[in-house]
Amino acid sequence: MSKIAERLAELGLTLPTVPAPVAAYVPAVRTGSYVYTSGQLPIVEGKLGVTGLVGGEVSAETGYDLARIAGLNALAAVASVADLDDVVRVVKAVGFVASAPGFTGQPGVVNGASELFGAVFGDAGKHARSAVGVAVLPLNAPVEVELIVEVR
Repeated sequence: MSKIAERLAELGLTLPTVPAPVAAYVPAVRTGSYVYTSGQLPIVEGKLGVTGLVGGEVSAETGYDLARIAGLNALAAVASVADLDDVVRVVKAVGFVASAPGFTGQPGVVNGASELFGAVFGDAGKHARSAVGVAVLPLNAPVEVELIVEVR
């Protein structure tokens, strides 16, 4: 078992199958020493279990959990083109939060993904980040996460 697979197991997680794209794109592209993922939604077993706006019908706490799922899906996308044990560092994460008017807790929601990356990769999981509030996301998802990682 790989080091990262062991770490995920310690966290009670398994790497899911990469969710199928919802449009004309691929989940991840490797170019040189970098992997760029497409935005990943909190899809579990092919289904988006929660929809709506964070700060509205979706609580910030639920948004945090959904960002963690989307982050795990982003790791699966990375693993589709590179071995996770070859990740040198998570360079940047971008989290989009479908936000109700007046909701300003996007950073706390996106922490669901950021903290996952730290738990999985340790210091190599510390990354630059943007947490952006948006009016709506594909499929009415509450959150979406994308990554840039450096690999060996």
